[in-house]
Amino acid sequence: MIGTISPKTLASIQYQRGFGRKIDWNDPKDINEKINWLKFNTDTTAWTTLADKFRVREHVERMGLGNMLVKLYGHWDDAEDINWDALPRQFIMKTNNGSGEVFICKDKAEIDTAAWTAAFKTQLAVKFGRSMGEPHYNRIKPCIIAEELLDCRKQPIPSSSLIDYKIWSFDGKPAYIWACYNRTHASVQVALYDLDWKFHPEYSISTPHYILADKPMPRPKSLDQMLHAAAVLSKGFPELRVDLYEVDDKPYFGELTFSSAAGFNDFYTPEFLRILGDLTILNK
Repeated sequence: MIGTISPKTLASIQYQRGFGRKIDWNDPKDINEKINWLKFNTDTTAWTTLADKFRVREHVERMGLGNMLVKLYGHWDDAEDINWDALPRQFIMKTNNGSGEVFICKDKAEIDTAAWTAAFKTQLAVKFGRSMGEPHYNRIKPCIIAEELLDCRKQPIPSSSLIDYKIWSFDGKPAYIWACYNRTHASVQVALYDLDWKFHPEYSISTPHYILADKPMPRPKSLDQMLHAAAVLSKGFPELRVDLYEVDDKPYFGELTFSSAAGFNDFYTPEFLRILGDLTILNK
């Protein structure tokens, strides 16, 4: 209810609950404070368009990065309209406004389409941005998209899921890569790297959900291409996380995230949160 009536009040409550202090709205310093400041003190119209996992595809194409898009099989505004017959044997499905709720189909003959339809009906009815104070998500017109299922066996290291290369970028300047892999509903392994692919475990806090890797992984073959894409897509935005994949040495676009963890990143050290905050230049 608070997220509906006053998202900013909810953000204040969530911040104090998570970090044990009040958020400094007047002089934000670390990345969490600055993300929250940007949510409520700037025009986030572009955030709504570009955080939309369907509409962002047109933007990626316009920016000359269409070759990085995952193949799209279809999109539907109503779960009842999903054309199951037109879909290939394998695919993934998700809503365009959610976070992490991906349905993976490895064999269409084995899925319960009625159950999937019911699940997507429920997801489409959820106002995702209300629970964590992210109004730009509430403005997204929800839909369902089906895309090619990328082969997670063709990655630099064995992983039960796609390795998600989340590139922290600041007005056209990538700075750090947060790699997430072996993702399940319960946990995900994580590792932080700089642009030279130096492993920085000292900047991360291991939690029951975000489990810090005990050793670095190989540098992705397409890292230079991914960094170029992050630079292009983040230009004009004080901070933006550009999420990408690499399969069979080829980079793929994932999504754009303007409010990482809704501005409550608790898996980085205070020092690193301040480093990211210093890289985020606000135009007050």
